Amino acid sequence: MRGGGGSTTATAFLNRRLRQIGITTVGSVKIKLLLCCCIVFTLIFLTGRASLSAEWNEYTPPLDPSGSPRKGYAILMNTWKRNDLLKQSISHYASCPGLDSIHIVWSEPDPPPDSLIRFLNNVLWSKSKDGHKIELKFDINEEDSLNNRFKEIKNLKQDAVFSIDDDVIFPCSSVDFAFNVWRSAPDTMVGFVPRMHWVDKSKGNGDQFIYGGWWSVWWTGTYSMVLSKAAFFHKKYLRLYTEDMPASIREYTAKNRNCEDIAMSFLVANATGAPPIWVKGKIFEIGSTGISSLGGHNEKRTQCVNRFVAEYGQMPLVSTSVKAVDSRSTWSW
Repeated sequence: MRGGGGSTTATAFLNRRLRQIGITTVGSVKIKLLLCCCIVFTLIFLTGRASLSAEWNEYTPPLDPSGSPRKGYAILMNTWKRNDLLKQSISHYASCPGLDSIHIVWSEPDPPPDSLIRFLNNVLWSKSKDGHKIELKFDINEEDSLNNRFKEIKNLKQDAVFSIDDDVIFPCSSVDFAFNVWRSAPDTMVGFVPRMHWVDKSKGNGDQFIYGGWWSVWWTGTYSMVLSKAAFFHKKYLRLYTEDMPASIREYTAKNRNCEDIAMSFLVANATGAPPIWVKGKIFEIGSTGISSLGGHNEKRTQCVNRFVAEYGQMPLVSTSVKAVDSRSTWSW
């Protein structure tokens, strides 16, 4: 009897043990199956994300949401006896996709040489694509005046004017981005070279101002002008500068050979009541130093600011700290 009972007890124990092992085994299998499912779903998710990421990197959405063919811009380039720089600049900008025409402000006593015209036309011909040839025109001026760079261009087909000096170069991608920024605010100036003004508190009455150069912008993070050495604006301001802006301002800039860019900033700000837009871009200086490197430059510019304020009867410039940055070319936001 004991032997039978012991056998029954052993059998019962064995059955319980097997059930425990079975439960443990089933549980282990369930856990493994669950882990496998998690791994599979994770791989599928990561593969999908990688595919989406690849598609996003390959496709850059157009800045123009309408998708319609965009109207290009005209370059208005100021030059003076620097044909080598002119050739270099035109050769570069001729590759920019949004460019439709180039107008060279020529104020030298002698007309442009035929060799220069042939060279530039050959460059534009070589850069033409899909039958689209960039128009080249020399705007000849008998008088040497800084105001020549803002004379109205008759029958200009493009609304957007990119005013640029012959000794500064920006990548086409930066110019294209600035052009699209301008299209979002076509009444204002959009440029790469910011400057500022502030009240001269030492004068006490608050109606005297100081012109601030690049380091002032860098230090304060604010600006109220973008210089026309590299800026977009609407072609209508060429007519306003020549015909509607106070003649005394044009006379002052012509006599002092300075500040025509400040005069244009005043003109646009007075017309819009809005600040300009500074676009971040890499600038390449290919020429020698200009008048900005001469002694007393900022003091002369300060005199211009206060003279123009007196002519307008107010300070039209509006300060801002907004800067347009192409997020597609930056590492962080």
